[in-house]
Amino acid sequence: MIDVAVRRNLNVRNHIPGEKSMWFFVVGDLLIFGVYFVGYVYYRGQDQGVFLTSQARLNSDIGAINTVMLLTSSLFVALGTGAARSGKVTDAVRLFGIALVFGAAFPVLKAFEYVPEVTAGLTPGTNLFFMYYFVMTGLHLCHVLLGLVILCFVVRNLRSVRPKMTFVETGATFWHMVDVLWLVLFALLYLMR
Repeated sequence: MIDVAVRRNLNVRNHIPGEKSMWFFVVGDLLIFGVYFVGYVYYRGQDQGVFLTSQARLNSDIGAINTVMLLTSSLFVALGTGAARSGKVTDAVRLFGIALVFGAAFPVLKAFEYVPEVTAGLTPGTNLFFMYYFVMTGLHLCHVLLGLVILCFVVRNLRSVRPKMTFVETGATFWHMVDVLWLVLFALLYLMR
């Protein structure tokens, strides 16, 4: 017979964090972005010169800083989720608050990247690279903004009388997906030569 502590440990290891519906959304979203990624790589192979010349016009410093901001935010979301699981609600609220600050830097920095590009005449109509660039980063930006709203609701949930761990995990799952998408976008748009 398995004692209670061993059974609880087995349940934690077999636990899928968050709501199943969020995982359905995450997988669907990853598939949709996957189609964009495949299309981008295909068309890049058809006209590497245009893609390389256009890619050189991006501000890779802002792209790199945004990557650090999102990864740092994701770290604090993970730490906040761990604190919430341990019943350290005050710590969890603080950690999710820090995650929100780092996450909020992303759209601000993206604006500092988009404005000079658009004022220089670089728009989705410029060429296929910029079409993919603006569509994919624009969709990702929408996901970041939604993720920030979700993280606000996670903080609100944690401050409630009876916080729901499932809600915390669901919010964390969405935020980590946003980070994974950015890592692929950063690699494809800024780093791939």
